[in-house]
Amino acid sequence: MVGLPPTTRQRLRVLVAMSGGVDSAVAAHLLRAAGHEVAGATMKLFCYGDREGPPRPCCDLEAIRAARSSARRLGIPHTVVDVEEAFGRHVIGDFIDEYAGARTPNPCVRCNTDVKFGPLLDKAHRMGFDAIATGHYVRCEPIRGDEPDWGLFRAVDREKDQSYVLWGLDRRRLDRCLFPLGGVRKPVVRRLARRLGIPSWDRPESQDICFVPPGGHGAFLSERLPADHPMRRPGPIRHVDGERLGRHDGLLGFTIGQRKGTGTATGERLYVVRIDPSSATLWLGPRAATRCAGLVTEGGNLLAPPPLLEEDGVIARIRYRHAGAPCRVRILREGCWEVRFAQPQPAVAEGQSVVFYRQDRVIGGARIGKTVPASPEPSHDLQTARMDRSI
Repeated sequence: MVGLPPTTRQRLRVLVAMSGGVDSAVAAHLLRAAGHEVAGATMKLFCYGDREGPPRPCCDLEAIRAARSSARRLGIPHTVVDVEEAFGRHVIGDFIDEYAGARTPNPCVRCNTDVKFGPLLDKAHRMGFDAIATGHYVRCEPIRGDEPDWGLFRAVDREKDQSYVLWGLDRRRLDRCLFPLGGVRKPVVRRLARRLGIPSWDRPESQDICFVPPGGHGAFLSERLPADHPMRRPGPIRHVDGERLGRHDGLLGFTIGQRKGTGTATGERLYVVRIDPSSATLWLGPRAATRCAGLVTEGGNLLAPPPLLEEDGVIARIRYRHAGAPCRVRILREGCWEVRFAQPQPAVAEGQSVVFYRQDRVIGGARIGKTVPASPEPSHDLQTARMDRSI
């Protein structure tokens, strides 16, 4: 029973979210090998029309066929669940709205929170299943003395750990979520899948945003926002010291901390410091100019008792690949927390997720609502604008 929490020693009826990739197929196998009654469910996220859809390993039409083939190989029933309406509203709609407001969303967080786990748990309950399972690399373990008494933890395989995108899960329902791969390393998963004859054993990793075509999210957003939208207006590119560096064709597709693709060539490495749709200006500067002393969250969700968030020893991750930074957190009101980093952090993007940990345990997460600059910017106009956005 590699990777399964202790309580799964009893026989359960488990509905496994099968994406068509190797991880979810092996998760289903581990559960079945442990003696559980297993069925697979693949979510249809959007309508492909007459096309095959975006070339993504996680949710195109080929992924649905791969999931069905893997389920057949494992000898378990399989069904397709249509969540297109919820995906369009919670994920694609939010993605467009956030970029339209010069923010940087994380669609995987919204998808896991509002499309995959909640609806799948509801469907599993209606169908008489005891729990759901996924191929995410994360651990769910019992916590003595807590109520509810389950916590979310980083995976053993830190390179594959996906706890960052799961901070929005409902703490009260963690006891109905199984993550068989939380204690397994990816090379072991691929070897096992190959030995089992699972067709997706060598299927490539899912890296890009599933609903964005190869042209990139800038082109995707341009097709969905009116031509006169502020984020589509061309405008100046300026250095934080006020020097004009060039001109851009529209602010869509830029994000805080971005270095490549800014369309400038100077003697220093420059990063996106601020995106200002009101003046259609893209501000660039050295990496130090992107540093923030802290932030204020919005829409926060706790996966542990509130006192654990405000105690010493909390680490904040501000990006998926961010190593984490020591910080102090103060709860202002429900879902709204003030965060101060022990050391200023570069490239903190409003709209992105910040996730809090105590050692391996996920304490909670939230969206970054406002950032607090580490120091005033050299440009008076930029300094004033950023002071207006700080707390």
